[in-house]
Amino acid sequence: MNNDNTEYLYKKFPRLYQQHDMPITQTCMCWEFECGDGWFDLIKRLSERLKEISERTGDDIQAVQVKEKYGTLRFYIEGGREEAYQAICEAEEESSYTCEECGKPGGTKEIHGWWRTLCDECEMKRSGN
Repeated sequence: MNNDNTEYLYKKFPRLYQQHDMPITQTCMCWEFECGDGWFDLIKRLSERLKEISERTGDDIQAVQVKEKYGTLRFYIEGGREEAYQAICEAEEESSYTCEECGKPGGTKEIHGWWRTLCDECEMKRSGN
């Protein structure tokens, strides 16, 4: 994810992303958001939901890693209850039909040996056609 989107999420949700300055021996958030900008809105909505859950329940929810794996979002946290994990599952499911590059509707496809969720246009750019 680009620096502007990353900084926006850090500033808007400082408690959720408080581990981003911690060393690699303590968290994977030091690698920032390991996904494309097409999922920015999805991650922002999930962050808003987790913030609301945290404020309502008093749980200290902290992101420890946010990345793409096998073409879909993986969002790992410390803290939280079933409601937080359900919100994460819903966002991860949404990522399976949201283009990671541009955010348009897409599908998960194998491209050059890697699974990616892309719209048709971004898939053509990636595959070189």
